[in-house]
Amino acid sequence: MMSLNYLVIEGNIGAGKTTLAQMISKRYGANLVLEQFADNPFLPKFYDNPGQYAFPLEMAFLAARYNQLNHELGRVDLPGNFTISDYYFTKSLIFAQNTLHPDEYNLYSQFFNIIYDKLPKPDLYVYLHKESELLLRNIGQRGRSYESHITKEYLESITQGYINYLSQQNDLPILTIDTNRLDFENVPEDFEKIIHTIFNTQYNKGITHILLE
Repeated sequence: MMSLNYLVIEGNIGAGKTTLAQMISKRYGANLVLEQFADNPFLPKFYDNPGQYAFPLEMAFLAARYNQLNHELGRVDLPGNFTISDYYFTKSLIFAQNTLHPDEYNLYSQFFNIIYDKLPKPDLYVYLHKESELLLRNIGQRGRSYESHITKEYLESITQGYINYLSQQNDLPILTIDTNRLDFENVPEDFEKIIHTIFNTQYNKGITHILLE
């Protein structure tokens, strides 16, 4: 079984990354780091008026994510200290590139690059892929009012942002798992498939694509 100190579960809005991170944490008794997105005061305002609130939204996320990860990952390199997070700091760059105007993004990326290298890199980065229709279904089922304006087009643009970003990375192992035919929250066999895929193979730096069904 692959030994991990720091595992990241990522994906688009509604992909199930938080649920999977919680399930894995419970299975292995891992330290769990969950993004505190609901605490961002600009999030509801952004969904109502993206043009006005995109920059303060992304800057607030940048500061909150850095502060949380810097605090939670301080001891991640210690043997036996297994930590799992439902987001990685580079998420900030992916979403900001999609929401900000070019001049705002250029300024934002300067702040991002200053602090990015100060954080630990994961032993494995897992990206959960789901089609936009399934993402929208999951978003609707959880019933968050501030997510009611999310469109298929917005989700597709975020998915493309992840694809573009991950395809350029070669400094850490990245595992992309197509979960369109899985229900790991409710079907134990599907959860075991994901566990086996994550923990029973040593992945090289760069991207490995897996289709589970």
